[in-house]
Amino acid sequence: MASSSQISKNYEMDCHYLHCFFSSNDSSNRQKIVKILTSKNLEELKLIRELYQCAYGEDLLSLINNLREKNEFARVVYLRLSEPNARDADILRNAVFGSGSVNLSTVIEILCSRPSLELYSVKQAYFSIYNANLEHDLALKINGSFKEILVAVAKSSRCYNGKVSTSMAMCDSKTLYEAMESGRCIDEKTIISIMSQRSTEQLKSIFISYKQLYGHEFSKSLKRNKCGQFGKELRTIIRCIQYPDKYFAKKLRKSSNTDVREVLVRTIITRSGIDIKDINQAYANKAGNALQSLVRRKFDDTFMAQFLVELLN
Repeated sequence: MASSSQISKNYEMDCHYLHCFFSSNDSSNRQKIVKILTSKNLEELKLIRELYQCAYGEDLLSLINNLREKNEFARVVYLRLSEPNARDADILRNAVFGSGSVNLSTVIEILCSRPSLELYSVKQAYFSIYNANLEHDLALKINGSFKEILVAVAKSSRCYNGKVSTSMAMCDSKTLYEAMESGRCIDEKTIISIMSQRSTEQLKSIFISYKQLYGHEFSKSLKRNKCGQFGKELRTIIRCIQYPDKYFAKKLRKSSNTDVREVLVRTIITRSGIDIKDINQAYANKAGNALQSLVRRKFDDTFMAQFLVELLN
């Protein structure tokens, strides 16, 4: 077993290679850079950032951030090295304010695939970095049913208490059924109320209970004509909450040629160590080949492709 001093020296060498690569444009150690960034867990990457600050008197993330506009690989490394909550807050901010219109797909991806405790931390990071309330910004920039539903999901992160109640899930599933069946139109207000007052984990339990009681997924009920646009948009969000692996896999299959590189990068980096293997399997089941093949096609088997494939492996 390596001694603590040897481990420290290894991290110091990692900092040296990163410094040479990003400060001195020394590309001779590309393989080492890939290994450093793909073989370390989040705690190790945090330690490397701290040691880099001590060794070079400069924040590593700030250095890489200054290179992001002109260097695609720097943009990817920035995502990889960032604290997950700050990273997700950054992604949300860019999705909401980064261009002329809101990137709803990205907003859904972040809000609906994170456990409530993580989402709560993302909201705190968003406020800390941008001095802004995420729920307020969503309500300001998004229109229609998506606004109501996504603000409700954002609010739901306040309800996390670490427990899932199956009895409450059964009760809520019956309430959802009544909201769907009690009139000519669905009771959108009741559905939104449940979405805003239950944690992500509790919502998953509700959807399981609904299927047990009524023999089909709640999302299937939303396909009926009387559900309209609200039902279509709610179904998208529920799919991401309930089956994030299938949601991401479908998003990768359906992304346009202009978007697929960005979606690939974001998916692989943000889901690495969580469910990227499940996403890869779900993608392969439908596409007939693994994400490694898609990465190599879209990034022309370059240094970037090698980096992303290593994260997939």
